[in-house]
Parts: sequence; structure tokens; C-alpha cells
Amino acid sequence: MTLRVGAHTSIAGGVHNAVEEQREYSGNCGQIFSHSPQVWQDPNIEDENATQFREQSADNDIGPWVIHSSYLVNLCTPKDDLREKSIGSMQKEVDAADRLGIEYVNVHLGAHTGAGVEQGLDNAASALDELDVPEGVTVLVESDAGSGTKLGGDFEHLAAVLDRSEQDLEVCLDTAHAFAAGYDLSTPEGVNATIAEFDEVVGLDALACVHLNDSKHECGTNKDEHAHIGEGHIGDDGMGAFVNHEAIRDVPLVLETPSENGKSFAWNIDRVKELRA
Repeated sequence: MTLRVGAHTSIAGGVHNAVEEQREYSGNCGQIFSHSPQVWQDPNIEDENATQFREQSADNDIGPWVIHSSYLVNLCTPKDDLREKSIGSMQKEVDAADRLGIEYVNVHLGAHTGAGVEQGLDNAASALDELDVPEGVTVLVESDAGSGTKLGGDFEHLAAVLDRSEQDLEVCLDTAHAFAAGYDLSTPEGVNATIAEFDEVVGLDALACVHLNDSKHECGTNKDEHAHIGEGHIGDDGMGAFVNHEAIRDVPLVLETPSENGKSFAWNIDRVKELRA
């Protein structure tokens, strides 16, 4: 299967512009925000631009695409008002994905803020169950770095939500987050062990997407700060082993690497292609 690797791209000036930006990076899959992720806002998508996005993605064989939900969404929250806002925001995201022909909507579980792990997981599963997810769209629960009361850092959290929810959910594994949460991906042995544990706890059949990021911080620090591919604490050995692992070879890889030190998404996509044997 063709390597699917791309980047998180901007919809500034219209969602269709994300396709051209992806082409500039030489990516063939990708991720977008449907609006500013820092505020409660409806997706910013015009009908004409949605049509252009679908057509240009198909013409250039770019996909799958992922919509990343707002950073304000907290599915685990015990607060009724935040819960309702989160559910409403997610409903708008899955509807936007349907309009755009996008397969996935990605979401962090959020923080239980004192309600406790089990209650937080129950809250997340029941919140997701209130969504009317269009056919052809799948919600992905993303692994987390696990700081504070945030859930999703342990694979068991992801498995619990998939088990407790009535939705047909799948998972997005973020390599930097998993590393920060204590799963060592810096060596081939560590990669093998982590993927084996993911398979045992969650199941590789539920892995729909990977956020491929290196980490600026050491394993187990719970610090979420992304680095260029191969230039963080995961490094070339870990990244090379990960992207070449048999279980990962057909999974789309979406980069959320920084643009700094003269290196952009294009540099990181090229690096992934070089590491892929």
C-alpha cells in the first residue's frame, strides 16, 4: 500500500486551500481545523469551498482527511454546561466532515477535573453516545500525554471508552503523547513492546490514524511539546522502527510537527519518507 503521510494544514481563505497546501508539502493525507480551535465557533465552511475541497482531494488522491475538534471540547467533564457545549461542538464537527467527505473527526477525551477516572471515562462515552454521526464519518479518540486529570494517556482509557460507548469509535495514536505518557518509542524494542501492548489493550483493528510527532521532552514526563521527526527524544531509531513496523505500514500518518529552525512540514514529510524502508 502507498505510504500515506501528510500534515495539519490551514483552511485560511477557504477549506479548499488546505488541499493545495498539502500538495506543496508533498503530502497525500492530512488534517484540518474546521474553525479556530481556541473558541466556541461553528465550522467556517462555504458550500462552494466544500465542493472544491472534495473535488481537489479526489483529483489529487489526497486522503484520508481528519478534522481535529476544538481544544475547548471536554468529554470527561462533570460540568453540565461544558458537557453540552462539547457535545454541540462535536455534532457540528461530524456534520462538517460529512459535508466535506472527510472520514474522521479526532477528539481528546479531556479532563475529569476531580470527578475521578472511572466517572470521567463514563462521561466521555455517554457524551459521544449523544452524537448523531453521519454514515461514512468515524470519531477517533486520541491518545493523550496524560498531564493533570486528563484522560487518554493510558491505553486502558482508550479501550474503556471504546467498550462503553455505543458508537463505532476508533483511535488516533499520537507518538509524542504516548511517549510523554510513558510508552517508550525511542528504540526498536520499545516500539515493538508499545505496539504489542496497544494491540493487547485496545486492538490494532481500532487504530485508524497516527499523529506522527517526535517529542521535545523525555519519556514519561507528561509534557506535550512536539519536535521535528528524528530530532527529539524519540529520535531516528524510534521513528524509523515505528514507521516501518508491520502494524503501522498501512495506517495514515499525520504530522503536527513545529515550523522552526528553518524546517517546515515539507522537511518532516521528506524525513518520514527517508526513514520508511
